[in-house]
Amino acid sequence: MRILVTADTVGGVWTYTRELVTGLIRRGFEVVLVSFGGIPLPRQTRWIHGLSRLDYRPTAFKLEWMQDCMDDLHASAEYLESVAEETRPHLLHLNQFYYGGLKYRVPRLVVAHSDVVSWWVAVHGCEPPDSSWMRWYRRIVTRGITSATAVVAPSRWMIEQISRHYTQPPQGSVIHNGRTPSLFHANPVKEKMITTVGRLWDSGKNAALLLQEEMPWPVCIAGSEKHPEREGATAQQSERRPGVQFLPQQSEEQLCDLLGRTAVYAAVSRYEPFGLAPVEAAFSGCAIVASHIESFRELWGNAAVFFRNNDSGSLRQALTDLAEDPDFRQDSAQRAYNHAQRWFTADRMVQRYVTLYRKLVPEEISLRLEPALAETQDTCK
Repeated sequence: MRILVTADTVGGVWTYTRELVTGLIRRGFEVVLVSFGGIPLPRQTRWIHGLSRLDYRPTAFKLEWMQDCMDDLHASAEYLESVAEETRPHLLHLNQFYYGGLKYRVPRLVVAHSDVVSWWVAVHGCEPPDSSWMRWYRRIVTRGITSATAVVAPSRWMIEQISRHYTQPPQGSVIHNGRTPSLFHANPVKEKMITTVGRLWDSGKNAALLLQEEMPWPVCIAGSEKHPEREGATAQQSERRPGVQFLPQQSEEQLCDLLGRTAVYAAVSRYEPFGLAPVEAAFSGCAIVASHIESFRELWGNAAVFFRNNDSGSLRQALTDLAEDPDFRQDSAQRAYNHAQRWFTADRMVQRYVTLYRKLVPEEISLRLEPALAETQDTCK
């Protein structure tokens, strides 16, 4: 079976894409991958080398949440349709809403990773102001959803946001994002350090919450400070304080080392439809302190220590409880690790997508392709 997958190179969707595409190819699928948002750096594409059934087409077209992106989206849709006509995929796996309306007629799966309206509501507590751009954005998201054969989100909360702000998705389902546990490790002795990872220019990630009070341990904030559309310093750059270390966006090796040394991970987001960084931290043996938002409560249950959303005092208390009690800290880290192993592995994610693909692709095609896929999977085992 040949799958055309779209991705962007700006945030966590690229990491998600790596796990998905690698897993699909190991199961015998052929993948055509088209990326948007900017040509990736060599370190971002290192994982592609050696994947013989992958046809990768990087582009620099703007993403649908970017201002002044209309011309780029129109051109990128035409380009995507031409790639589909050339490569003849059996299914489109689309990680942007806009391309749900493509003219190429095969089953179309749209994955709702995030959206502008639910982000705005989570950060500002109200609907975004009316504007011609916002009306256009709502239309293209709604069109992408209604044109899709099926819609997936990484959490039940995200599916509910799509229904609330746009329209009821057809065949809406939840497939959790996942990471490969063996990529991460926990140091035998953890450093007394609190880490958070995320885009520092994104108010939804809320990294500045860690700057509002003195925390019980040193704090490390790692992530891109440069907005993909704006020049200049971020707010965090002007708020340096003792005990807080800022790191640029980390390579995978650097991130593994950082999380492996970290005792406590602070998931401080106000907006997080899923969040790969807490999963990576859990696989690295970190205790998880998480903002009490609906998505984190849904995803982590009793495997995280929660604090009141956007409340620096509550955050400090949760971190202090862990810092002062080594047994509680170790137990919390173990619960987070066990939970991630059960629900958030890349293997589980890929297998659930494969099951969905086989439901969406016409039966006669699935039956014809099944023997080849089974043979490849047996070889991989």
